[in-house]
Amino acid sequence: MADQRKVVIIGGHGKIALLAAPKLVDAGFTVESIIRKPEQRSEVEATGASAVVLDVEHATTDELQDAFAGAWAVVFSAGAGGGNPARTKAVDQEAAIRSMEAAGAAGVRRYVMVSYARSEVDIHHLDPQSSFYPYAAAKHQADNYLRHTELDYTILGPGTLTTEPASGKITVVDAEAAARASSAGGAEAVATSRGNVAEVIAHVLTTDAARRRTVNFFDGETPIAEAIR
Repeated sequence: MADQRKVVIIGGHGKIALLAAPKLVDAGFTVESIIRKPEQRSEVEATGASAVVLDVEHATTDELQDAFAGAWAVVFSAGAGGGNPARTKAVDQEAAIRSMEAAGAAGVRRYVMVSYARSEVDIHHLDPQSSFYPYAAAKHQADNYLRHTELDYTILGPGTLTTEPASGKITVVDAEAAARASSAGGAEAVATSRGNVAEVIAHVLTTDAARRRTVNFFDGETPIAEAIR
């Protein structure tokens, strides 16, 4: 039976995950963060989360199901980091899909995917020879797969990630508006602090907001609790 307060974060040593874990712990959740390397354990445990060493790129669905046992929610915040198209597909698409299948098999109810704001549309506009195309294609395929599962998912689509402190305020946009804003104003126009992404993760899990919805957002002027219901 799922523990209503247990959350598993995939990609637990990532910058967003390291910011989200303590917020979830402060909200009363038990957090387990999946990491790839044992040497990442101390930094993850400093957030209040428990560290679980498992290489999701190579983990089987059964291994992931075991890792999710008893969880109420899974947060996918892993990524290959770009630069290697084959590894990008292996992590951002194939491992993500295995994690969805494993979550369903483990009886997990909630699933939060950290994607990016233009994942619904970039694949239709980008040159397939672009170095960004493998990432865009992988995220597009993973997000679409998630939408067709029975999980109570939330797909989060931030803009260009920054290290600015969380403001707790955002602007929610659709994918086409995100693409237009990026084209017209560049990275600065769609800047999104990782801190705000972490705040949004904590918000949607704490309030159970945005179930079976995609939420694309940038830093803005609307408090998160008002922007996402």
